[in-house]
Amino acid sequence: MPRQSIFDMSFQKVYPLLITKAEKKGCTKEEVYEVTSWLTGYTKEEIEEALNSDITYGDFFRNLPKLNENASLIKGVICKIRVEEIEDPLMRNIRYLDKLVDELAKGKSMEKIKRIQ
Repeated sequence: MPRQSIFDMSFQKVYPLLITKAEKKGCTKEEVYEVTSWLTGYTKEEIEEALNSDITYGDFFRNLPKLNENASLIKGVICKIRVEEIEDPLMRNIRYLDKLVDELAKGKSMEKIKRIQ
């Protein structure tokens, strides 16, 4: 059976995994929504709409309202790959969110996660 691309996976199947990852480390679903909104420009309500739709994870990121202007400040390794070196913009945006949720789960302050200077 061929492996399914993250782009083609259902948002309603992938996003809850990020929430679970954060909750296991004592964070809340609301905090995951907050970092997602900061990165993508989606409101909490729009994220919840996506969770109740058949949108793919790739389309969620393809259609994002506005990537945060500080997203390029997100640096580090996720899945053994430096996020700032990912050439495909769609994959880089997906990995940015992974990195933000990792930082949240590791106890970083929201100020640091949001790259507030």
